Amino acid sequence: MALVSRRKAIPVRVGSVVIGGAAPIAVQTMTKTDTRDVKATVRQIHELKEAGCEIVRPAVPDREAAEALKEIVKQSPLPVIADIHYDHTLALLAIEAGVHCLRLNPGNIPDKDKVIKVVTAAKERQIPFRIGVNAGSLPEEVHKTLREQHHIDRDDRERTADRMVEVALGHCKILEDLDYGPGYIKVSLKATDVWTNILANRKFAAARPYPIHLGVTESGPVEAGSIRSAVGMGILLSEGIGDTIRVSLATSDPRE
Repeated sequence: MALVSRRKAIPVRVGSVVIGGAAPIAVQTMTKTDTRDVKATVRQIHELKEAGCEIVRPAVPDREAAEALKEIVKQSPLPVIADIHYDHTLALLAIEAGVHCLRLNPGNIPDKDKVIKVVTAAKERQIPFRIGVNAGSLPEEVHKTLREQHHIDRDDRERTADRMVEVALGHCKILEDLDYGPGYIKVSLKATDVWTNILANRKFAAARPYPIHLGVTESGPVEAGSIRSAVGMGILLSEGIGDTIRVSLATSDPRE
């Protein structure tokens, strides 16, 4: 059986790792330490590198964690993506710390002016972005989150996927309007429902040539989570969609 050609995405460089283009699919994960604990976080990053991880993403929940990034970046053997939620000033601190990429969730920082401030600062240092859209953090007035639904029919999945793509494209446009698009944007569209996840990524892949990070939100314990992730990502990868992946499990990072 002939292999499907991989989708041609505009390459983005995250530290020493190229994502998209002809580059191999990169494996990444989140650290599960308290980011404020530099020693523990760096130790875990070294363990992850030994397990085959190529990029790490620490959570940045507060100012102390953001300030710890400078030393983490300095000591890390892998490129560091700062995972920012709610407070755009933490993204500004992460930029000052020298992170290799920023992950922003449009559902958590919806204020366009704040996003523009972050993009402007990142542009000065040529730091790329991952626009990370989660079905569970879409605006409540537009769509019930998948977590609240006991049954999801095809129409629900289509509507959710369309909304996820709409939100992702809206944030892409903010960067594009600031002349900071191709080469600096990669995107993820994640849902707990595997088929919604697949639909959203197919739709985005047809809409923009940016690299796509694949994953299934809260995929669960090792056995169940591995199956959900294998289905959710495997189908897309078999269609040539996906440039970097993360398997999210409720377990230790090296096993993840």
